[in-house]
Amino acid sequence: MNNSKLRLVISLLIAVGFSACAPPSTNDSGNSTPSSSSTASGDDTLKLLYWQAPTILNPHLATGFKDLDAARIAYEPLASYDKNDQLVPFLAAEIPSIENGGVAPDGKSVIWKLKQNVQWSDGKPFTAEDVVFTYEFAMNPQVAAASQEYFSTIETVEAVDPHTVKITFKTPTPGWSIPFTGQNGLILPRHIFEPYNGANVREAPANQKPIGTGPYQVTEFKPGDIVIYEKNPTYWDQTPYFQRVELKGGGDAASAARAVLQTGDADYGYNLQVEANILQQLEAGGQGKVVGNFGSEVERILFNLTDPNRETTEGERSSIEFPHPFFTDQKVRQAIDLAIDRETIANQLYGKAGRPIAQLLVAPQVYKSDQISFGFDLEKAAKLLDEAGWKDTNGNNIRDKNGVEMTVVFQTSVNPVRQKTQEIIKQSLTQIGVQVELKSIDASVFFSGDPANPETLNRFYADLQEFATGNDNPDPGPYMKWWICDEIAQKSNNWQKNNYARYCNPDYDKLWQQANQEMNLEKRAELFRRMDELLRSEVILIPIIHRAKANGVSNRLVNVDPSPWDANTWDIKNWKRPD
Repeated sequence: MNNSKLRLVISLLIAVGFSACAPPSTNDSGNSTPSSSSTASGDDTLKLLYWQAPTILNPHLATGFKDLDAARIAYEPLASYDKNDQLVPFLAAEIPSIENGGVAPDGKSVIWKLKQNVQWSDGKPFTAEDVVFTYEFAMNPQVAAASQEYFSTIETVEAVDPHTVKITFKTPTPGWSIPFTGQNGLILPRHIFEPYNGANVREAPANQKPIGTGPYQVTEFKPGDIVIYEKNPTYWDQTPYFQRVELKGGGDAASAARAVLQTGDADYGYNLQVEANILQQLEAGGQGKVVGNFGSEVERILFNLTDPNRETTEGERSSIEFPHPFFTDQKVRQAIDLAIDRETIANQLYGKAGRPIAQLLVAPQVYKSDQISFGFDLEKAAKLLDEAGWKDTNGNNIRDKNGVEMTVVFQTSVNPVRQKTQEIIKQSLTQIGVQVELKSIDASVFFSGDPANPETLNRFYADLQEFATGNDNPDPGPYMKWWICDEIAQKSNNWQKNNYARYCNPDYDKLWQQANQEMNLEKRAELFRRMDELLRSEVILIPIIHRAKANGVSNRLVNVDPSPWDANTWDIKNWKRPD
């Protein structure tokens, strides 16, 4: 698991560009992205530009990377994996192992020793009780934490003493390092969140103004706009370089790229998902470079296996009570898959930053199946729809069956690459008689996880939706759990679980349960490959691109060392100006 050969981590000076790059613009709420009049010349201020603006700073309620990045600046886990798949300690005093007595030989428990003299940013001591509480919080069904899956293998978490935590698992657990590590294992302060450990969790003031142990503390937060941080005066490690951090939201990926790479208005630009030819032009400005790595992130299209247009008596749409009128037919899903021109999408829109793919598990390499392939064949796709009984009976160029027209709503977040991907796919689907309505949703809404907002990817009130994610731990157990029956996102769990497609197959559940307890790593890897192969054979979703995580870094910023297994800001305490 810690063998770096299992990871493909490529530091890119990506020469990728876009067909057009707008100047810094104003977002829907009237907030401007940085302009040439507000340069990043102040040596004591770090300027981060996130065109997908954070909306919540509680990492256990967050479903978007932009929220986890923002929260990670203030919060820390016990440990995290670096780019070489090595666990490095944060709040832990050491990494547990069988050799030091931390990991039980039978895989049923692990003991973490914690750093001493660590304080929360309000001056209160950090203790083992905070670790215990974080587990209780994440597993509370009333909280409906998005991180719940990362703790679900645990039987008990015990504070042995103020600086020792013992985790006992329900069964022998090969993934003992999953809980409390990485961006989904950030520790919360008991004294702050205990009054909100229930249905009132969304009312917690600390969701907007965290009290953490990290290098910086939040002094101001305007959701969807800006987060201001200053040095945490109680930080346990070396004092960070910057006095102030400004994380500004709004604009778009192209203007973020321009601000870092060409004009020098910002130090760091998040997720520069732009077409392959404009970043090259912007890098020629000489102000910065694009740094990225091919980790586990896969751009995918999800089928909604439930009907987004019917409501239950309680007013719930996309409910398991009502199957989708045609996506429950595997031949229809196969036809849609055959109509996706992955090669064109990769070549025209991603360049060196994307590879056509048809599988979920792409890293570490040991989990990647060699039995998964894809094709692009509109003639075969049309034939499959014919065989499934979907034909144009009324001459309007849209297939129909039993009075139902084959019309779909295809949604994703606002982004030039994704909108162009939608257009390519719509053109192909139209040719095989599927009418497509394209829908784009502001990223701050789409990825917000807000249970009250029907426009989120969790609610999935459309037929198809596109986004990117991947396993954020070298152990893919929690990631592959997304597809089991108990993980279906629905009203009863505040739509906070990750099975947005509402897929349920006992055969898949059985494979996952086996993998979750298999201590032999080779056998376990085979089980994960079989899970991926099953999802592919049933065409439950359509993986399309293995994406590099690409961010813009100014030449005036050094020590940025991204890991595919944590938030982009995981090492922000080390960022500084060049000497």
